[in-house]
Amino acid sequence: MAEPLRESLTESIFTSRMKRQRTLTERCADRLTDSFGTIFFLNFNLAFFLIWIVWNMGWIPGFPLFDPYPFVLLITVVSLEAITLSTIVLISQRRAAKTADIRSEVDLQINIQSEKQIAKVLEELQEMQNRMKFVFPNDPELERLKNPMNVAELERNVTKNL
Repeated sequence: MAEPLRESLTESIFTSRMKRQRTLTERCADRLTDSFGTIFFLNFNLAFFLIWIVWNMGWIPGFPLFDPYPFVLLITVVSLEAITLSTIVLISQRRAAKTADIRSEVDLQINIQSEKQIAKVLEELQEMQNRMKFVFPNDPELERLKNPMNVAELERNVTKNL
């Protein structure tokens, strides 16, 4: 199997598994966040607020005012909507961040394991060269690559530079 295809399938399986493990609240938050992030939702809100304001300015004859200027009820509705929307988006983002953290940790562990395997392969290649009495020029880069990576030091350097 080609490597990009394998990687794509692995990503798809991971994503599917994480989606299946969502709680009911997280599934609802994701579904709501998906619907709130549409042009339809924006247009619905704009139309709703416009109708509310036009109605309560008295510009529609025969319709009694229920929230005259300065639209205290509308401000309350908008505030409650903002609180609700932001909470739902935060729930969805928290779940997405958790998934990203798990994915990052898996990637890190795979990278560390790959680095160890590559270092071992380089050692084995050099051993084979020595047995076959091949003489190659001294390569400082190769010598550096054969040494195991100091993950703690790398983490300190990255953290310091952030």
